[in-house]
Amino acid sequence: MYAKRIIPCLDIKDGKTVKGVNFTNLQNVGDPVELAKLYCKEMADELVFLDISATQEGRKTFVSLVEKIAENINIPFTVGGGISSVEDAAALLKAGADKVSINSAATKNPKLIEELKELFGSQSITVAIDAKEINGTWRVTTHGGMKITERELFSWAAEVERCGAGEILFTSMDHDGTKRGYACSVYKKLSEIVKIPVIASGGAGSITDIADVLSEKGCADAALAASIFHYGVIRIPDLKRELKKMNIPVRL
Repeated sequence: MYAKRIIPCLDIKDGKTVKGVNFTNLQNVGDPVELAKLYCKEMADELVFLDISATQEGRKTFVSLVEKIAENINIPFTVGGGISSVEDAAALLKAGADKVSINSAATKNPKLIEELKELFGSQSITVAIDAKEINGTWRVTTHGGMKITERELFSWAAEVERCGAGEILFTSMDHDGTKRGYACSVYKKLSEIVKIPVIASGGAGSITDIADVLSEKGCADAALAASIFHYGVIRIPDLKRELKKMNIPVRL
């Protein structure tokens, strides 16, 4: 059985790490370079760096910041935010990112996934999907959750896999920042629909929440969290030791 991954997420706005609830009420929680160094020392398996305002404001992710983070860590690192072309992805990978995450641009142009796969390989391509439940249907959103699309979560996830994505990062907007647990039933269904790894995001508030989504209850391949790590609610070494006791395979 493959080891489950623990992935801190650094949401970046104006060069600072921020965190909110349901994608709103953002608060500054620290310097991204220093946080990246800390999580690397604390045995995080990977990091995700998302410039959450890049698409909204029509900007590109700060390549220089990606370079600084890459210089200070030795674990895999995914970068997203404002990536809308092959050139954007190439610049970030050249700056030191191991993977790029695309979201809004992929929903507009799924062929971008295919183009990135051909040039950089599936292992370098993460497709992030943000969705919320509306009248019983999980609807995909873009632009940091600001726009609701006509796409449905599960059919879009299947299309993303067919186009060549290496993994899916799914965030439930309904759970984001609430610390009330992940949408486990949704992740379980996603794992049945696609064969590529699924990263769970949105709702981590306790070790139990993370254990649930990584176990048969949620079947996610990795758990991404922000608030609980940024505010020191749970330390990654403690989390991994507890998960190990629960027979959830993790790297120590």
